[in-house]
Amino acid sequence: MKMINSQLLLTYFYIFIYICLSSGVILFNKWVLSPKYFKFPFPITLTMIHMGFSGAVAILLVRVFKVVQPVKMTFQIYATCVIPISAFFASSLWFGNTAYLYISVAFIQMLKALMPVATFVMAVICGTDKLRCDLFLNMLLVSVGVVISSYGEIHFNVIGTVYQVTGIFAEALRLVLTQVLLQKKGLTLNPVTSLYYIAPCSFLFLFVPWYVLEKPEMDLSHIQFNFWIFFSNAVCALALNFVIFLVIGRTGAVTIRVAGVLKDWILIALSTIIFPESTITGLNIIGYGIALSGVVMYNYLKVKDVKASNPLPADALPVKDWKADKRSSDLYKGDSDISNIDGHKGLAASESVVDEEAPLLSSRVSYVGRGQMNNLSSR
Repeated sequence: MKMINSQLLLTYFYIFIYICLSSGVILFNKWVLSPKYFKFPFPITLTMIHMGFSGAVAILLVRVFKVVQPVKMTFQIYATCVIPISAFFASSLWFGNTAYLYISVAFIQMLKALMPVATFVMAVICGTDKLRCDLFLNMLLVSVGVVISSYGEIHFNVIGTVYQVTGIFAEALRLVLTQVLLQKKGLTLNPVTSLYYIAPCSFLFLFVPWYVLEKPEMDLSHIQFNFWIFFSNAVCALALNFVIFLVIGRTGAVTIRVAGVLKDWILIALSTIIFPESTITGLNIIGYGIALSGVVMYNYLKVKDVKASNPLPADALPVKDWKADKRSSDLYKGDSDISNIDGHKGLAASESVVDEEAPLLSSRVSYVGRGQMNNLSSR
């Protein structure tokens, strides 16, 4: 009994750390980027720091310390799968981080309720999901809620809203492309190898818009570049990836979805305290409540679909021990039996667990892009 209680306490501790880290990374990034606080209004630069740090850590773990073995990655797979996925990944981070310059954290979290809508739309367009009446009505409910919430936003900004929504759809397209491009390849990556392949490539993609848009505006004499601020920011973002992986391993999709909803409410409340300009209205809350009800129902339907196609409960499936598995066995054959690192059959992109702050690890689609972990770098 004591062992059961200790394991339960450890699970709750992981969930608590996940909520703290995810909320902390978002608030930390907002504070760094805001022209009112740390005054470093260069979102692409911040994202590149995250990508460079995560990539460097992954290279050390794979090449130097040999924690895991790299997968059998051919040039064809890298060129046709990893590169386009990395491009959309970089785009989603770029647009998502830029939104912090224009709109509040609370409103950004409300807009993120559109993530299931964007993923569902992209999945239907790409043919990986079917247009179902029940799911369509849920998506319509979410969209109406977000529109109401936007109408009630006091400091509504068109540019910031467009950036955030564009980032959401870029992330949704990346999720779907991960499934479309890599499902038949049978490629699955663990958290370390996900960072190893995706982060450096995304860094290179971000370099082009950084050189064109931000480099000319960067006056080094007026920039506050505190090494410890950026280092701690990158460490927190990286730590979030692995905490999400641990939470998924100990609980499963349903629990982390519930924890994510709780985190969003806590984050909205905290943001109004830490950033007084982040005022929320009654219409904001009503709209977000409507959107959230649609998201909860959507999650219920998708989990129900998964349970119907899988005899084991969604939260009772074992996690593959990626630390112990040092063989080059991450390449699996076959189209119909592609396993994720947690032992699940591959889930559709629209069924993935998404934490926007940890986009490389939080998805259950682990073919490459979200390889189990969500904000490798922030969104």
